[in-house]
Amino acid sequence: MYCAPAPVRRAKPGAGVQLSVVTTPLRAESTARPSTRSRLVTPAQAWYAVAILTIANVSGFVDRQILSLLVEPIKRDLKVTDTQVSLLMGLGFVVFYSLLGLPIGRWVDRGHRPRIVALGALVWSVMTMLTGAARSYGHLFLARVGVGAGEATLGPAAVSIIADQFPRQRLGVAMSTYMMGTFLGSGVAYALGAYVVGRVDKPGIVTVPLVGDVYPWQLVFFVVGLPGILVALLALTMREPRVASPEAAPVRETAQAPFTEVMGYLRANARTVGALSLGFACSASVNYGVGAWLATFLIRTHAWTAQEAGTLQGVLTFTIGPLGVMLGGRLTDAWAKRGHLDAPLRVGMLGALGMLIFAGLYPLMPSSMVAAAMLVPVNIFAAMPWGAANAAIAVAMPPRMRGQGSAMYQLVVNLLSGALGPTAVALLTDHVFRDSLALRYSLSLSSVIGMTLAIALLAWARPAFRTTVQRLRVDADDAAE
Repeated sequence: MYCAPAPVRRAKPGAGVQLSVVTTPLRAESTARPSTRSRLVTPAQAWYAVAILTIANVSGFVDRQILSLLVEPIKRDLKVTDTQVSLLMGLGFVVFYSLLGLPIGRWVDRGHRPRIVALGALVWSVMTMLTGAARSYGHLFLARVGVGAGEATLGPAAVSIIADQFPRQRLGVAMSTYMMGTFLGSGVAYALGAYVVGRVDKPGIVTVPLVGDVYPWQLVFFVVGLPGILVALLALTMREPRVASPEAAPVRETAQAPFTEVMGYLRANARTVGALSLGFACSASVNYGVGAWLATFLIRTHAWTAQEAGTLQGVLTFTIGPLGVMLGGRLTDAWAKRGHLDAPLRVGMLGALGMLIFAGLYPLMPSSMVAAAMLVPVNIFAAMPWGAANAAIAVAMPPRMRGQGSAMYQLVVNLLSGALGPTAVALLTDHVFRDSLALRYSLSLSSVIGMTLAIALLAWARPAFRTTVQRLRVDADDAAE
């Protein structure tokens, strides 16, 4: 993208886990010609791909989050329990989303990634609309499984595509731009939910052409599902990058790494990948807990209405979240340019420290206005690590393993945070404080514990992470000579 590709060199048999194909910066005296299988990706094309992937992330998160705002009408019309609804958001989505990421990661490492993103977007948009046509709880569950299956393609493909097009010193901002979609999508879902909940939360039947009779709340799924089809078409306009940056994007001409080789690499770098994944999982768990219980906290503790709480949550997520994630990306790149190989982990620790302070304090504030004001830094620090987290896993994995490495990282983060985040808050409320009005103390305590663990794990990962990244750079230099 920013330089011409170097000639292809294969790793010697028995040499261990190495980068078998690399690139080097273009020098004036160089006469090397680009491989006929490589296509130069310009900076404009690289940022175009980031823009498309960010739009896809927005679409996916709207489709993912909107269900949580329609719980009451779903329970009323389908005659289901809280537990059944929680399965739609947990087992029906998170588990399948996480587990399917592993085979999809292998597909990403050998396939045409823009087409994989396009297919995934088409699947999640169609399955979201089928949620709107569901006639029973079983149909609804299967549709949610389909949404999770479609969205499982995006994370591994996006991390792999972006990492192949940006040098390490610019990877933080690129990844953070993509991760803005998480907060923009969640913000749209919260705000949309706050707006429509009063309009669709009523009994009755609506007739939709070609579909038939549906409940009013099901119309929301048709509205939010349709944009995914446009996303699929846009994804097809991205180029498949085959030329890497000199440091972070080797030419993708080698065969996909066998699963046994990937597992061997992970075992050899267990402290790096394991502590990194667990540290960011602890951060994500606190974020999930705050996001799941914030509206309920405002309603129980400060007597807000559901619409007021949803509007505040939506506005903060939509406006402050993107600022936080971009700040984290810029810090990552700034520290990387100064030679700090562990820049992504430093940003992760800074975000966790900010959350430990502000997420630990806002629930304890006596005034709702003071608590709401403190939610501004909460949203900044909650968003800060996530571009850095994707950059961290990208630079810690050899290029031909990035899809599988990203999928395994997401498996750990999504399963742990989805399972522990909201549940930890509820367990503290029900079994430690034994008072529903003590939710404020549960939110505070879970934030302090979770972020303390995150800081400790990321600090423990830093020396090993620096060693891993340096080794990959040395291997790349050796292969280029």
